[in-house]
Amino acid sequence: MNRIDEKFKLLKEKNQKAMIPFITAGDPDLDTTVDLVIAMEHAGADIIELGIPYSDPLADGVTIQQSSTRALKNGAKISKIMNTVKEIREKSQVPLVYLVYYNSIFKYGMEKFIEECSRVGIDAIIIPDLPIEERKDIIDVADKYGVYLIPLIAPTSKERIKTITNNGKGFVYCVSTTGVTGVRKEISTNIEEYMNIVSQYTKMPKALGFGISNAEMAKEFKPYCDAIIVGSAIIKKVAEGKNKEEVIENVTKFVSGIKEVLIG
Repeated sequence: MNRIDEKFKLLKEKNQKAMIPFITAGDPDLDTTVDLVIAMEHAGADIIELGIPYSDPLADGVTIQQSSTRALKNGAKISKIMNTVKEIREKSQVPLVYLVYYNSIFKYGMEKFIEECSRVGIDAIIIPDLPIEERKDIIDVADKYGVYLIPLIAPTSKERIKTITNNGKGFVYCVSTTGVTGVRKEISTNIEEYMNIVSQYTKMPKALGFGISNAEMAKEFKPYCDAIIVGSAIIKKVAEGKNKEEVIENVTKFVSGIKEVLIG
C-alpha cells in the first residue's frame, strides 16, 4: 500500500485530519530541507509536499516564486533533490509528494523522472500545469512505477471534476480559491458547498489548499475536508529565519499549531 493511503487510513481511525505542509526543496539549501522535513514530521505533519523549484511557476504567488529563485540560485537541481529525498528516506517514512511543473519533467525525461521518484521514495506527484488531454502518458508511466498522480481541481472546475479526478490516486488537491498561491486573510469560496460537489464525483480524500495561513482558518475549514495544505505561510517562516536553527524552530512551532486544531 502507498504511504499516502496508509496515512489517511490511520488518520481516519483516529478521527484526525491530515496536516500537509509545503516547502520548496533547496530553500534556503538542501541540507536544511532534510532537517525541515524531519522536524515537520515530528511536529505533526502527516504528508509533506516538496516543491521542485522552477523559474516560471505560474500557479504560485510572490512568496513561493521567491523561494524558487533562492533554491535555484543555491543549485537545487532535480538530480540533487532526488539525492536529498534518498537522505530523508534514511531517517523517515513520512509520505512525500513532489509539486513539479510539467516543463521540468519534460526536460528531465518523463520516464527517467518518475522512475527516479519511485526509486528514491517519492509517493506522488502534483503537476499544476498538466492539461487533462496530456495526462494519459504520465499516468501510464506513474502506474508502472507505483507513483501516484494527484489530481488538482479549483472551484471553477465543476462539470470537469469527474474527468479531472478519474484515474487520480492518493488524494484530490482542492484549490480553495481562484488565482495563485499566497497567504490570505479570508477565503470567499463557499467551502462547504465546494467540498460537497467534489464528494459527488470522487471518494478520494479531499485536501484543501491555497491561502490557508493560520490555525484559525484550518479549524474553520477542517469539517469539510480530510486534509489542510499550508504552503506560503510556511515559506514565509523559512524566509524570515536568521539562521538554520531559527528557521526550523519557527516552522516546527507553526506546523505544530496547525496540527493541534486538526486532531479530533
